[in-house]
Amino acid sequence: MRKTVLKPLLAILAAGAAISCAKEAKTLGEYSDPGAYSGKFVNTKAGADHSSILFKAVAELEDNFAVEGLNDIHKLFVSVPGREEIEAEYGLDRWYEASVEGSIDEVSQALAALPQVALVEFDTRIHTEAEPCGAPAGKEVSSARSASETAVFNDKYLDLQWGLINTGDKSVSTTAYAGADINVKDVWTKMTAGDPDIIIAICDEGVKYTHPDLKDNMWTNTAELNGVEGVDDDGNGYVDDIYGANFTGMGGGVICWNKHAHGTHCAGIAAAVNNNGTGICGVAGGSGKGDGCRIMSCQIMYGGTGSVAPAAKGIKYAADNGASVISCSFGYAAGAFSTDNEYIRYAGAEYDALRYFEGDGGAGNNPVVDGGIAIFASGNDGEAYACYPGALADVISVSAFGPDFLPTYYTNYGPGCNIAAPGGEAYHLPWTTYKAMILSTVPNELESQTFDGKTAKAEYGYMQGTSMACPFVSGVTALALSYAKKLGKTFDQQKFKEMIVTSANDMDSYINKVGTKTLYGQTVDLKKYLHQMGTGSIDTWVLMTKVEGIPSLVAEIDKDNYLSLDTYFGTSSKVLTYLSVEISDEDKKEIGITGNPTIKYGKLQLHPTKPGSVKIKVTAVGGGDALGGGNNPTGGMEVSQEISIVARYVKSANGGWM
Repeated sequence: MRKTVLKPLLAILAAGAAISCAKEAKTLGEYSDPGAYSGKFVNTKAGADHSSILFKAVAELEDNFAVEGLNDIHKLFVSVPGREEIEAEYGLDRWYEASVEGSIDEVSQALAALPQVALVEFDTRIHTEAEPCGAPAGKEVSSARSASETAVFNDKYLDLQWGLINTGDKSVSTTAYAGADINVKDVWTKMTAGDPDIIIAICDEGVKYTHPDLKDNMWTNTAELNGVEGVDDDGNGYVDDIYGANFTGMGGGVICWNKHAHGTHCAGIAAAVNNNGTGICGVAGGSGKGDGCRIMSCQIMYGGTGSVAPAAKGIKYAADNGASVISCSFGYAAGAFSTDNEYIRYAGAEYDALRYFEGDGGAGNNPVVDGGIAIFASGNDGEAYACYPGALADVISVSAFGPDFLPTYYTNYGPGCNIAAPGGEAYHLPWTTYKAMILSTVPNELESQTFDGKTAKAEYGYMQGTSMACPFVSGVTALALSYAKKLGKTFDQQKFKEMIVTSANDMDSYINKVGTKTLYGQTVDLKKYLHQMGTGSIDTWVLMTKVEGIPSLVAEIDKDNYLSLDTYFGTSSKVLTYLSVEISDEDKKEIGITGNPTIKYGKLQLHPTKPGSVKIKVTAVGGGDALGGGNNPTGGMEVSQEISIVARYVKSANGGWM
């Protein structure tokens, strides 16, 4: 029997034989309506909530529709005025849910027998499976350096966030690798740190919207904020949805977190407030001037459990209320489905909601892309394929690496995995702290486990998993949307997703070089990960330069690099006369050089000693050996190009183009 349990993707130790998992090159919306498949049941009752059921009608039902054993029959999705035509296009107007009284078998069979019913879907439960969450107490807090030493912002725990800025600190891991991060520091200072018009929906457990490091970046529904408590002031079908909504039916219907940290932790990674003198930094958290991307809490789980119905509702709500990105750290166990078709046949309401978000339902949420961007975790089964929904060909699935720039022991890899990001990994030496995991925000109601086995309450804690890697990429995506908006650029949705997935650093060269790694006394052969971690590790700087339309060159650290300028000046770059090479003192320091780079043999020569990202202005003569004008009518035109350089310890075999 196939597993049908959805779970947030916190890391768990997993074992089992690897099996092949085909991923068809299809796109969302390309398939015919699932009702065309034989049979009306899209799943089984195993692992489902037997007190409720979902079904899709052939057409909207009459008011007098009734089935014995069904109560409170109502539409699954709340319709938004003005979107009725779009909702109908994706079939959302024909999904219903109802409570079940009596035998789920009898009621479901009665439903399937009706000609008005196209599909019957059992409401599969969603479960959490959390890893230890350690409070950053004692020596970790006392050893955290001021942000000025790490640079950029004044958040006191930034030095502990290796996923943002990895300096190769051996107190994090004896195998820590400088530059094994998302390369965001220079983006914050030179390009963008966010934009409040760009909204990231955290489809997860509830986000603690009062958290001191999150509250100023929470999306706010002003109609409900300024309205009457207990009243649906904006008429959107949800009461008091000020910072998002709770779709679980638990906790009184408002967003709640209680002692569960998963959603709050993911939210902090994506967009905790930056430069506020406290706590951590979020990828798209702004610069402390109210300019961070906004967090919308779409609570699809409560107390570690939920079901498919809330997940589907949450995704639609995100589309209807302006989210540009959905960050989804949940999925079915790897192997539950082997193809897109099989998942689509099973997923029903969830898949229709996802199509709606990626399609017209998400269009217009930002001025940059004509649709929503869905980011999913690849899974923590340690299997050679991504889990669904992330494995769908049209969504971005994220695998995880540790501070050593190597795949984590739990991450899924292979088909369906598109790109990798920091996920954290326990068991790294020196095994005396949680530092090799990912630090982020947690509710202080949570009793966090400290390293010595005691419990404490704190605003911050450590977790690991592709659950954490997912919001890293969600935050990077939000930064790219922010920067494109700043530059006044627009992109086709597919093109934008391709830009994200191809803005990556090569991991294969280092994996091949290291060969094996040892965790907790066990040696892992890394060869199975070669060419299996998607396109490599997400690089924020490279994505921003792609938004600009400028390609990046990779320079290998501690080596003389001779970089071709053909992409910038054409294939005649080898014979041009170059007038100057300019780089700021700040950028020299960034990559560890003392003098200006030079042009030799028609190529840009530089010898970086530190990882970093900079821009260099190169000026040449376009036509002739000298500039024209004045008494030199046969001279050429002055032409300048801004060159983007990424300094890294390894360079891919393709010569380093990005």
